[in-house]
Amino acid sequence: MPGFLPVIGRTVKEAADKLAELDQWTELKSAMPLLEERIGHPLADYDLDGPLPHLPISDQLRSRADLLTALARRENLTIRQLALRVAAGRGHHIMLGTPVEIADRMEQWFEGRAADGFNVMPPFFPDGLEDFTHLVVPVLQERGLFRTEYSDSTLRDHLGLIRPAMLDVALAWSGAANRPTHHRS
Repeated sequence: MPGFLPVIGRTVKEAADKLAELDQWTELKSAMPLLEERIGHPLADYDLDGPLPHLPISDQLRSRADLLTALARRENLTIRQLALRVAAGRGHHIMLGTPVEIADRMEQWFEGRAADGFNVMPPFFPDGLEDFTHLVVPVLQERGLFRTEYSDSTLRDHLGLIRPAMLDVALAWSGAANRPTHHRS
């Protein structure tokens, strides 16, 4: 299940402005080690404001490194910009755009069997999560790609899984079955 960082705007420019704001909050000293780890090569000897050089990539890191190299070339990113992008998405894909554009990409991944679900990692809390739930989720619901109701209360129930018998035994043994599940103020 792929993770992605949705950067949502009512326009692409608004979304790009949000990503630029996120970049301003990201420190290069923490971003560079993450990029170096992802591509498997130290970058201290290269100009941070220059392009990503052609580097030998180990087979162990090839998949992620190839994706990052392609991103840098496609968007003409400097090493600094690429490091900030990698740090902003915590190494995951960044989906930038309007709610419809983000829903389109999610649908493409789902329909193309590239994903059967997603780990959504909002860039900001609570605004980023609210943007996703209030702007993207309704589009997915209109397309029949996201449920509109839940019939049960646990993830296990939502997935149609049976409750393991040992869980009941463990809860009874620990006394957790008799404890209140909600705290009252």
